[in-house]
Amino acid sequence: MAISKTLIIPLVISLLLLHLAESYQKVIATKVESPTSQNIDCGAACDARCQLSSRPHLCKRACGTCCARCDCVPPGTSGNYDSCPCYANMTTHGGRRKCP
Repeated sequence: MAISKTLIIPLVISLLLLHLAESYQKVIATKVESPTSQNIDCGAACDARCQLSSRPHLCKRACGTCCARCDCVPPGTSGNYDSCPCYANMTTHGGRRKCP
């Protein structure tokens, strides 16, 4: 009886570790393939977003910060915040929208 317990416990532990390793690999593969993990060219996206701004340097600086944190910039020169909720939800200390 003692021999069977000493063989079963390591077997169960190794199966558990194998299962955890497989599930971890699936999580990593999902993160790599997810569309939100794409790298965006923040400079070009913010140039397009701020092209009509009355203060383009300030707009590009704020947009660049938001883009770096959210990894997305809404299309167009204004509005369209529903396509990038992270970008839309960032606020200044005064409670105003941070991202142009």
